[in-house]
Amino acid sequence: MSDYRRARGGSTYFFTVVTYGRQPILCLADSIKALSEAISEVKEERPFEAKAWVLLPDHLHCVWELPEGDLDYSVRWALIKKGFTKRMKGRIETPRPNLSRIKHREASVWRRRFWDHQIRDEADLRMHCDYIHYNPVKHGLVDSPMDWKHSTFHRYVKEGLYTEDRGGSEVELLGAGGE
Repeated sequence: MSDYRRARGGSTYFFTVVTYGRQPILCLADSIKALSEAISEVKEERPFEAKAWVLLPDHLHCVWELPEGDLDYSVRWALIKKGFTKRMKGRIETPRPNLSRIKHREASVWRRRFWDHQIRDEADLRMHCDYIHYNPVKHGLVDSPMDWKHSTFHRYVKEGLYTEDRGGSEVELLGAGGE
């Protein structure tokens, strides 16, 4: 039996969600639209606020704030993954599922599990938002977070939380406690 446990007792969480086999499918135009639709659909029934997001070719990171007393992020992720997979059926090529996935009637689009971390305080939130926005640079996709369009970095700039030139280096974003 797995020793896998979920965090409990809070309302703000950092997540990492990865495609099955690290398929680089998430930044395709159809995928972006399908993911956006799936998220919007879930948010109508099970609200949450997206504090920060970054979408990379094979994974995404985000911070969600759930309504007071609501800890059910696992169902939200299951519904988002299902909605995305349904919308993308036949539009993307995916690896052949293994026997376990066939047995559990799972598609080969997403990894089963996801990483979650309960945000402890404002400093932890700031650190995770900075990590999210720097991630495309870390993966060598761009030289600056401003150059990556699939991120809330631009919203942070518009709201005055970041400057356009912020995050040219990991030390600048993640060092000295941020802004």
